[in-house]
Amino acid sequence: GEQTLEAARVLIASGSEPAPLRSLPFDGERIVSSTEALSLPRVPGRMLVIGAGAVGLELGSVWSRLGAEVTVVEIVDRILPGMDRGMATQLQRALERQGLAFRLETEARSAARAERGVRVTLASKGGTADVEVDVVLVAVGRRPYSDGLGVRELGLAVDERGRLAVNERFETSVPGVFAIGDVIAGPMLAHKASEEGVIAVECMAGQPAHVNYDAIPNIVYTWPELASVGLSEEEAAARGLAVAIGTFPFVANGRARCMNETDGGVKVLADARTDRIVGLHILGPRASDLIAEAALAMEFDASAEDVARSVHAHPTLPEAVKEAALAVGKRAIHI
Repeated sequence: GEQTLEAARVLIASGSEPAPLRSLPFDGERIVSSTEALSLPRVPGRMLVIGAGAVGLELGSVWSRLGAEVTVVEIVDRILPGMDRGMATQLQRALERQGLAFRLETEARSAARAERGVRVTLASKGGTADVEVDVVLVAVGRRPYSDGLGVRELGLAVDERGRLAVNERFETSVPGVFAIGDVIAGPMLAHKASEEGVIAVECMAGQPAHVNYDAIPNIVYTWPELASVGLSEEEAAARGLAVAIGTFPFVANGRARCMNETDGGVKVLADARTDRIVGLHILGPRASDLIAEAALAMEFDASAEDVARSVHAHPTLPEAVKEAALAVGKRAIHI
């Protein structure tokens, strides 16, 4: 039955839900969100993925490896908007070698149930075309989930995207009501939400605390994985920040060669004036594990020289991070 609880403080952590497309409404069977895509009853012969963000690429690559013919449609001219363009381009090439097809600068205009699947109308600069597939995965992002929370009734302030507005202590416009995670601004990442939850409770207890959003890693769990922390080249340029860049490919890393996993590499961006690391990007095997070193380096304002001078065990994948840091000063050794 219904239960009423009273508390001095309330923490809203309701998360998010898949964002729908008006032209391709979810039906849970043929036009699905990431939720249904995790439990399809069978491997589709042909799958169309709308959206080349992390979720679309992750699930699309999974179903491709299981045997589906997967085409990814993206309305802009690149995959993974917001991540480093150069690394994203390398990932696209790797996924294409695995069998995924990409249609960039293409929009999904409409969809209709066909006899054996879904017929989708795609529009691009070259005109429109109809494609018929078994399943359409709509992965154009997520939106805050606040239904049933009494946002209007409480008078909680929201921003233009429907996210709850909070201050530096994660308190909303209503005293005693706090919010964290996908329901507030910032990247929609589980580890970001978890950290905010800890910090919010510490703030409730009167402790000083903050989250360093510049040092939160972002990971695309494809294979190879793409992991990033800090600024991309494009973001640095937009801020007018001059950077020195060092790169190192996994094809020159002994451990990666032993694993036969030589796609990708490491890119380090350092402030050209101070040498402080402002961004680090890894495409390759276990990138999701390797990025922790970069997050720690940025948390402590490490320079490229600091990482380059740190001894990395041999033979290991992290040696590529050291080599890329050396390459910032054009001093990479093993290439």
